[in-house]
Amino acid sequence: MLGLEFMANGIQNLSVNKMRDALGRFAGTPVKGVIAGTLITGVLQSSTAMTVMTVGLVNAGVIALKPAISVIMGANIGTTLGNGLIALPLGPLGLFFGGVFALVYIFAKSDKWKNIALSLMGFALIFYGLNLMTGGLRPLRAMPEVMDAIRTVNANSFTGLLGCVFTAAVITALIHSSSATIGIVMGLGSAGILDWQTAVAFSLGADLGTTITSWMASLNLSKNAKRAAYAHIGFNVLGVLVTIPLFFVAMDALRWIMMNFIGDPSAPVILDGRETYPLVPVAVGIYSIFFNIFNTALLFPFVGTFERVLNRIGGVDEGEDYSIPKYLKAEQLGDMQQAVPALGQELQRYLEGASLHLASARGEMGTPSKLEEHHAALDQLGRDTRSYASRLFLPDAPPAEQDLVASLIEEVDFAGAVEEQLWQIGRRIKRETFSPDSRALVDEMLDHVTRSLAQLLPNAPAGEPRDAPRDEMLLDLRTRCLRLNGGLKQAERGAVLALLGSAERVLMLIARLDAERRSVPRVAPQRINAEVAPRTGFDGATPQPAE
Repeated sequence: MLGLEFMANGIQNLSVNKMRDALGRFAGTPVKGVIAGTLITGVLQSSTAMTVMTVGLVNAGVIALKPAISVIMGANIGTTLGNGLIALPLGPLGLFFGGVFALVYIFAKSDKWKNIALSLMGFALIFYGLNLMTGGLRPLRAMPEVMDAIRTVNANSFTGLLGCVFTAAVITALIHSSSATIGIVMGLGSAGILDWQTAVAFSLGADLGTTITSWMASLNLSKNAKRAAYAHIGFNVLGVLVTIPLFFVAMDALRWIMMNFIGDPSAPVILDGRETYPLVPVAVGIYSIFFNIFNTALLFPFVGTFERVLNRIGGVDEGEDYSIPKYLKAEQLGDMQQAVPALGQELQRYLEGASLHLASARGEMGTPSKLEEHHAALDQLGRDTRSYASRLFLPDAPPAEQDLVASLIEEVDFAGAVEEQLWQIGRRIKRETFSPDSRALVDEMLDHVTRSLAQLLPNAPAGEPRDAPRDEMLLDLRTRCLRLNGGLKQAERGAVLALLGSAERVLMLIARLDAERRSVPRVAPQRINAEVAPRTGFDGATPQPAE
């Protein structure tokens, strides 16, 4: 376990940021997600670390839920590389190489070489630790009490198989490392404490127990992050449930492979005058690799189903889930007549979600209790909306259509800026304590911003000038705040003035967003003899710049 700790720390210090960036760039589709998860986990040598990283990236809105599910599938395959390497009979050389890399770690000048040495030292200590454990456990075979207890947990029957899986799952959940559990099982198998079939059954339970860490990591994160953790749990649980009925058939196939290509895993080898079973770790490693590949191949076609189910049951927050587009459909991308109205509806929904920051700041019922989660959900929706708008650019599109798409992308960007400012306002109000005088100013500011934002939403009041100047009221609130003199503490007055500044930025962004909407008609132009349309409003009048 010390070797695993050293190796994980060294590799993650050396490359975890690069791996996180690579995951965010490459995990755009389910297929790429599986490949990225396999390769990055193969380098990091920790499916637990990889899964927790994925949950964090989903929480930050870097990757969406669907590719995250496939990344987790790939992580299960990637971790088997380490299990296969651990099975190699390199124990006697572990101490030697551990010492060599320890010297490199001590005398290395740069952090890069220190982390490389730490990783290799940990890898060497894993082999040496397994070698020590095998030798230390071997005498237990001569103790009847120990062997009687071990025999109560074996995989010779279906009931015994379930006991092995459950025991290994509990151990893995306690130590948060499936690799450590499998390493211990390999040591017990090499010493002859566990027969090879029971050792393999324990490795199946390790895949089940490793899901506890991602679940714990997601407890205080966003709704989508919780769904990613649930995907990890569901994927491994389903894989184990499918594999358990096939276990004894798989053992017959594994025995045939071992007997014909490697050797009998149940045959002892005399080493230094003692019996050892060096092929048990090999059997465990082979089964672990094939189990995870089979599991991924079996469930990968159902990634979309996973996503749909998790979108219904995942998360515990209140109200509508704004992390998932409601109106954007992939089949609409080739038809601007459908895609443009759908994008407009999604943007309206995005702004409605953003307005909930203000409602939450006023303490209204039915609003999000965790603004950070709501902000993360809207951020993910903004990314998806922006990506959808960008995909409307077609190679043969006329200039007028390209101008419309460019304007839609700008509108998405301004909407995102509005949401960011509203989140800052809501978060600051939640964190501060206001006196009755300052709270009255804050409430007036919230009402003023809400009325301004409502002009961009459906059913806006008729005849209300959308880009009318509204700075006078904020200026009046600022003056009243300053006139309170000793009635407010300095920190409280600073908080109110900062909120008024944020409100002013929101009003400027609202005016700019509305001007952008009216600069190009939100109707897909005809492709026949289409040219760049002049930037006019819906009524044909050239809009005046927002004051």
